[in-house]
Amino acid sequence: MDPITYDDFARLEIRVAKIVEVEKIPGKSKIIKGMIDLGEEKRQVIIGGAEYYQPEDLVGKKVIVLANLEPRKIAGIESNAMLLAADLNDKPFWLTVNEDVPLGTKIK
Repeated sequence: MDPITYDDFARLEIRVAKIVEVEKIPGKSKIIKGMIDLGEEKRQVIIGGAEYYQPEDLVGKKVIVLANLEPRKIAGIESNAMLLAADLNDKPFWLTVNEDVPLGTKIK
């Protein structure tokens, strides 16, 4: 594992968000399209792990996202953040907070 500097870490905008909408992508079984709420804005994202979770299981879930990741097109859909997850045998376990932390709160 290559170490990074604190300055590298400080450039990451890691924030609390809530999944507010999800929908299946025709022809795709491992990803779904979602909308997250970052408090002051909503963003479209691609969410992996669709083979493990039903869309309705994700709506309302507070998650931790990398908000300043360069947008990327996946399956022809632009994703404007990345949900952070622990990965166990290719199954994502979304990082979240247990307390009532306001949407958009920065993780540092």
